[in-house]
Order: sequence, then structure tokens, then C-alpha cells
Amino acid sequence: MNKSSLLLIIFLAIFALSACGQNSKKTQKTTPKTTKNQVSTQFKTGAEQTELYLPLLKGKRVGMVVNPTSVIGKTTTVDSLLKRGVKIVKIFGPEHGFRGNASAGVHVGNEVDAKTGIKVVSLYGKQSTPSKENLADIDVMIFDIQDVGVRFYTYINTLQRVMEACAANGKEVMIFDRPNPNGFVIDGPILDPQFKSGIGIQPIPVSHGLTVGEYAQMLNGEGWLKNKLKCKITVIKNANYNHDMPYELPVAPSPNLNTAQSILLYPSTCLFEGIYANLGRGTQYPFTVLGAPYYKGIYEFSFKPTGIKGMAETPLFKDEVCYGLDLRNYDTSIFRKTRQINIQWVMELYKASPKKETFFDSKLSNQLLPIERLIGVADFREQIIADKSEAEIRASWEPGLSKYKEMRKKYLLYN
Repeated sequence: MNKSSLLLIIFLAIFALSACGQNSKKTQKTTPKTTKNQVSTQFKTGAEQTELYLPLLKGKRVGMVVNPTSVIGKTTTVDSLLKRGVKIVKIFGPEHGFRGNASAGVHVGNEVDAKTGIKVVSLYGKQSTPSKENLADIDVMIFDIQDVGVRFYTYINTLQRVMEACAANGKEVMIFDRPNPNGFVIDGPILDPQFKSGIGIQPIPVSHGLTVGEYAQMLNGEGWLKNKLKCKITVIKNANYNHDMPYELPVAPSPNLNTAQSILLYPSTCLFEGIYANLGRGTQYPFTVLGAPYYKGIYEFSFKPTGIKGMAETPLFKDEVCYGLDLRNYDTSIFRKTRQINIQWVMELYKASPKKETFFDSKLSNQLLPIERLIGVADFREQIIADKSEAEIRASWEPGLSKYKEMRKKYLLYN
């Protein structure tokens, strides 16, 4: 090899090394660095943020008020916390039971959970409130149940009774907060105390616009717990959540709220539990269809309720063809625009009914409730019968509704 060839090889080698260095510098400049202080914008439920509460549970005996919606990812909260070393000594199950295999309104007994061997105390059977004996070996009670933001959805009543029992016995309640899928709707009349029942306890509207954690703060703050007790609560908030955020539940909150459509329609269509008509119980699409046999020839759409184990064994008009409204494809974005429940369907079906005298007769079936317990006021029935306009009906909800909206602001954890 001559001298000139050797110099050429050395030159090319130096050029190649220089080019590699420049490319390396360019790559470093275009790759963003992640810092330890960088804030995540990912949504998480309270339960999913284990780093916030596991240190608070260390060395404590834990009770859990849970149902099938109590999950971290695809694992039940109970199983997930047991794997993380949390000492769970007792499970409390509300309506539908801990595993969610009981139909609406069916009492549930105490048992031992087959999977974990932990004692399960039913709060929807002989007792609705944890007893002093139930709480004796518990240091902190975790409440982790998905709500849907409606006054007559009974889990917020379970929350109140748990808070009252824990306050009376010096126990802390930790709430794993979850989104309210109807959190953008604050509407309906305020519950009149004379219609207080198992499906409505406090003076709130039909759709209250709160998460469970926010409602717990309201119970404390407004002095609504029995004997004006104050419960020590810790709310593990949802991360990166607001009330306008669309949220599709990962687990059906109860057997008859089995679709996203049914959950968004529920604040409106559940009023039909006070009307002599079937609202889809006994079908695979409850709360999204409405009708009765006597609407034959008036409506074309039809459905036939049957007995479905775990959902509705003896629905109203079982094995009879019902005619009425099909809301399975109703545009639920309308609720986001109006921020109101729909009372037009009640008005429409009353006007169309050939049996107006029995329309509100809850005595005709043990599946029905007086409409006053659901809507919460005495005059709604008479307003429908008198053919009052929607504007007139809504005007009668004031000033109570506006006062509630203002009061609600004190307890908000999210925008």
C-alpha cells in the first residue's frame, strides 16, 4: 500500500467517526427526557392509586363494603389488596350481594366467601347497617362501590348507614372514589321528607351530580347522619377526572344496568317503576325499552319480558307482548346538551294510554312503587294527569333545585 492510499483510508475513517458522533448528538436532542417530577395526565380511579392508601392501611384490620364493581384493572379490589398484604377481616355486601348474583330487591344472607374464606356480612337482608359486633375487629372500613349518580340508586344509602355505624363506633371510613357517569346532570325535584324511603333518604334531586366521595362529604357537612354524627372519612380521589368527562363503566353496576345506554337513561326511565308498564325488566335491555300490552295498536315496537335469573325472575307482564318505546338507540348526547332528565316519556305514555285510571296504580303489582317515592314530590302525578307543560312542571321544582346546586359546590372534589 502506497503512502497516498494509507492517508486516504485514515481520512475516511476520521470522517465516519465524526458523522457518527453528529448523528448521536442529533438523536439525543430529539428524544424527550422524562423527569421524576413529570405529572401524569392519565385517568385513574381511587382504587387504582394504591400508592396513596397502602401506607395508610399498614398494620390495620380492614373491613370492605364492596360489590362486583370494586375492581383494580380486571381483579377485584379484595383479591388485589390481599395480594398486596392488606389484612381484610370482613366483607360487607349491599343489594345484589358481594358477587352480584342476587336480583333487585331480593334479600341476601350472610356467608363465607368461597374464594377468600373471608366472612361476608349482608347489608341487604336481616340488617342494613353494620352492627357494633360486626365492627369490633375492624380498624378502618373501605367503601368501594360504583354509583350512577341517582337518588333512588340505593348504594348511597348504604354509604350513609356505613358512615353512621362507623361514626358511632369510632371507626374510620376510607372511600375509593369512582366517576359518576351521570355527573353532568343535576336535575329533578328535591326529595320531600314525607316520601323518604329505602330508595331515597336525603333532600337531593333525582340526579345529584356527585361522586360517592363528594356525597360522603355532603352527608357530614350538612349534618345528615343520624344524631348529627360526624364520620372520619378519607377520600382517595379519582386522578385527572371532571364531572363532564365521558366515562363508560368497566363493570355493570348492577344486573339490570348492563349497558352504557341503560346507565345514561336510568335517571329518566327508572321513573317507570312507579307506572303500570314494563321498563325492560325480564329482557336483556332493561331501562332502554318501555311498554305494556295495552299499547297494542298504538305503538309498533314490541318486546316480551320473561323470567331471567339474577336479573328479574318475575317481571311485570311476564310472557306477555308489550308495545311501546324503543330507546336502545336514543341519542344520549342530548342529556349532555340539556343537562336534564327526560320527563317527556312519562308525559307521552300517559297521553297515549287507553287505561289512564291505572297508569300510576302501584298496587297492581309488587314490582311497582308509588311514583312519589321515585320523583320525590306529591304533585308530579297530578301535573301529568292535568296535562301540565314540561316548563310548568320544571318550574315547580324551584327554588329547591337551584338552592341544591349552590349548596353542592361546597363539597365538590372535581370541576
